[in-house]
Parts: sequence; C-alpha cells; structure tokens
Amino acid sequence: MTTDLVPFTADRLGQARTFSSLGDEALKVRAVTAARDKDFAELWPLTLAYLTTDTSGGVALSPHTLRAYRKGVEVLLTHAREHAWNLLHPGRREPGLYVAALSSSGLKPATVMARVAAAAALYRALRWAGATDADPFADVKRPKDRTRGIVKNPPYRAEFVQAMLEHADDQERALLLLLTHAGLRIAEALAVEWAHVDLPRRRLLVAHGKGDKARRVPMSGMLREALRALHESSGAATSGRVLAFRAYSTAYDRLQKLALKAGREHEFRGFHAGRKYAGTQLYAATKDFTRVAGFLGHEQVDTTRRYVEVPEDDLDDIVEHFR
Repeated sequence: MTTDLVPFTADRLGQARTFSSLGDEALKVRAVTAARDKDFAELWPLTLAYLTTDTSGGVALSPHTLRAYRKGVEVLLTHAREHAWNLLHPGRREPGLYVAALSSSGLKPATVMARVAAAAALYRALRWAGATDADPFADVKRPKDRTRGIVKNPPYRAEFVQAMLEHADDQERALLLLLTHAGLRIAEALAVEWAHVDLPRRRLLVAHGKGDKARRVPMSGMLREALRALHESSGAATSGRVLAFRAYSTAYDRLQKLALKAGREHEFRGFHAGRKYAGTQLYAATKDFTRVAGFLGHEQVDTTRRYVEVPEDDLDDIVEHFR
C-alpha cells in the first residue's frame, strides 16, 4: 500500500464548507480575527475555501497551483509579522516594499509573481469573507522576466528522451511517452485510465484536462506499443488507472532515478520539458501553432508559442532566395 499523498477534492470541499456554511457575520468575525493574529492555520483554509467555491477553477485547481498559493500565503504572513503589517488596513507603500524584498532576496521573477498572485488571492478571500475592502496588490508593480520561458526551460533533446526510454521499465516508459509524445500535463498523465485508451483508432482521451476540459490526442506508434506492453504486464486490465502510481512526488522520483540510471541526471528538469518536446516536435512537422495548441490543450495560441522551440536558422533557406 502506498503512502503517497494524492489530490482529494472531496476533502477540499469539506474544508471549504467549514467557512462557506457560516453566516455572514460569523465568517467576517472569523476572518477578521485570523487577519489580526496573522494566523496561517486559519487564513490558508479561508483562502482555500474561497479558491474552491468562488473562482472559475474551483475544485479543478491543480495540486501544483494550490501548493504555490499555500507557500505564497505563508511567505506573506511571515513578512507581515516581521514588519508589523496591519493586514486589514495595509499601508499604501507596503505591498511595493514586499515585492522589492522578494526580488532582492534572489528569487526569480516568475517566483516573485507567483508569490504576489498568492498574496492577491489572500486579499480576495478576505474581501469574500467581508473582513476588508483592501486590495493592496491591485496596482503593485511586478518584476518582468526578460528571458523567454523556452530559453529558461527548453524542451528535452531527442538524445535524452531515447536514453531514458532505453533504461525505463514498462511503467516509466508509458509515463515518459505520455509526456513527450502525447504532450500531456503530469496531472493528465497520472489520471489516464484504460477506458480512455483507444488503440485501434490510435486516440487517447484526456478526460479532465486543465480547467476540466476534455480533448482527444493522437498516439504515436511508440506510445501505443508501450501501452500494449504495459497492458499485458498488468494482467490485461480493462479498467482503472494506466499508471500504478498517482502522486506527483512518486512520478518525479521515478523519472529522476531513471535519468540517474541512464547517466543523464544533469539533464532532467521535471515534467514540463517533456510536454515542450512534444509541442516542438509537432510544430516542426506542421508549422501550425493552432494545431499544436489544440494538441496541447491550450486556449490561447500565444501560450503555445512559449512551448515551442523554433530553430534560429529556420528562415535561412527562405531568405537565401530573396530577390
């Protein structure tokens, strides 16, 4: 039996009800008291209740997003205690000083922006509870990251993916190909069930993508072969999850150890570089960002552009023949 923690939305709803079921005055008093005491043990559940019941993401918010919000709320409260903030009536310049402190601590701009997003979420929760009208992070200047995401975290190289596949067991091979060939997010890959796999039609159903949107993606020959092998080794199961593990931490640990076994541990950068590998491969074949966006499950093509590595010399042959 595994001890890994897995997402459980029913428990999240239960926590949310402890706040949402309160009357307006009781909720306000509880939120005001927690803000006065800068009580993380109360303010994080309050923020979680707001995020679960009063945002478009709701219960579909990913564990990764919630971890980032949780950490951001914790960091803000630590700063507020150290600098004697009045959370319900913050000074006009305090949010800017907070962002400056984050930036000067050596955090990357993306991390600073995530911390600010969490702080803004806390204040939305406090307004939702009727504890304050303050919106101190509405106009605060956020640092800009001048380095493109595709440069900071580029796609995996084909040589790395092949080396990983050569040393992978059936479970690891399936996971790796779901990321690098089907372009799935890690949450989507861990949620794939055998009922979603249509080998004859070479299609895979992503039943609950980001924002709970479903899509179908084509499966490569290598992915189909890997799933067939896994299906046979697992006793030809016809239901249940494809992968035996469900936790992010387990998946990360499996691939990290696989990279070590392949002698490529210095190249392993988590899950998203695999998804970028799939997007880059597809764009190289189609030259069509719209089709790649549909494949990756992006609503906006601009998002897809951040996932695709375009060779710097891809215009050389065209420009060569200008007249």
